[in-house]
Amino acid sequence: MRLARPLPKHLRDQEVVTLFNAIISRRDRAMLMLMLRCGLRVAEVADLSLDAADLKHSRLYINNGKGGKGRVVYLSRDAAYGLMEYLQVRRPLVKTKRVFLVEKGRCRGKPVSVRGIQKRIEHYAKECGLDVSCHQLRHTMATQLLNADADLVTIQDLLGHTRIKTTQRYCRVSNIKVQRNYLKAMEEVMRRAARNSPG
Repeated sequence: MRLARPLPKHLRDQEVVTLFNAIISRRDRAMLMLMLRCGLRVAEVADLSLDAADLKHSRLYINNGKGGKGRVVYLSRDAAYGLMEYLQVRRPLVKTKRVFLVEKGRCRGKPVSVRGIQKRIEHYAKECGLDVSCHQLRHTMATQLLNADADLVTIQDLLGHTRIKTTQRYCRVSNIKVQRNYLKAMEEVMRRAARNSPG
């Protein structure tokens, strides 16, 4: 029997603040923000093209999702701002349509690779003393949305999951919403019990 792989832990709010306070590079901030706020996979960030960004309507078109599945994701205010800030300093004359480019060394101006993005988050994780990965940022987004009362189906769509079971498993570590729903429902149960009790 195959055991399910354990999911990464999501970041706490203060850990997110600590991580992003360490990021000075506009490119790195934009890349990591797209994983945290839009739930993009690291490969989707690496493959993101300029024509996939619709900043006017605060959305991105992901054409190369897992399994070749496309989807639309939306940009929060901070993610849109981070992406616009980076695009202002991005080298404009390079031929590639990819958004994120290598900034130093012999590969300067070429698209940044998946491994390149992973190395950047490893650098910041070490600097901050955090245990964090690219996938954890995506997982944090799903958890935060669930705790903010977003529907599971909405989260499924944003993450590009084919099956709702995947999303349920993905969000299972989040029990804040469960607790809130329980307490709200139990208050109603007790109100009804009080109304129906004799005397």
